[in-house]
Amino acid sequence: MYILIVEDENNLANAIKEVLAEHNDQVEIAATGKEALQYAATYDFDLIILDWMLPEVSGIEVLRSIREKGITVPVLMLSAKGEIEDKVTGLEAGADDYMSKPFSTRELLARIKALTRRKGEVILNEVRYADLILDLEKQTLAKDDRCVHLGHKEFEILQRMMKEPQRTFSKEDLITWIWGSDSDAIDNNVEVYISFLRKKLKHVRSTVKIRTIRKLGYRLETGNDQ
Repeated sequence: MYILIVEDENNLANAIKEVLAEHNDQVEIAATGKEALQYAATYDFDLIILDWMLPEVSGIEVLRSIREKGITVPVLMLSAKGEIEDKVTGLEAGADDYMSKPFSTRELLARIKALTRRKGEVILNEVRYADLILDLEKQTLAKDDRCVHLGHKEFEILQRMMKEPQRTFSKEDLITWIWGSDSDAIDNNVEVYISFLRKKLKHVRSTVKIRTIRKLGYRLETGNDQ
């Protein structure tokens, strides 16, 4: 799943991210309400974990704003405010669930599972684009009866690209998302994994290709796009 964590406590945000990463979820972190609004307007998340107390714009204001814009992504509200009235306020503002701090990892995962199942009645375990099927649990890529397993970095890159197939991904963005902003990874690391993915797309005989956009990055395209 693609999840946005909106939390200004850096240690807590990173702790939640680590837990979700162990379940193969892709995670973005926003430290302010303003950043959260920008993320929510730009990307199609499967879930937003939203803290109440945020700099610039409060979590409640963020929630009301995205609901007014018609963004229906499930929202799990986090807050040190545990009073009934606070929970009612959060739910009335558009939250799908409310969890008081501190909380256990087991409770967090259980609530996330319930919310994402509720969204579409079924938790989606695959991403499709053109003739490709990416299995999010097995980390395999398939086209018809041909299937290949992806390495972890290959899987993360292709999942990101298949979820936003019209987007051009810069090397800098991919390094930050896949390796982390503090990583020593360089452009060559991205080029190597893109090369691996191209070979695997060819192996399954897909019409999808990874096109290099000079000075901009990479984008998926099909035979119909050419």
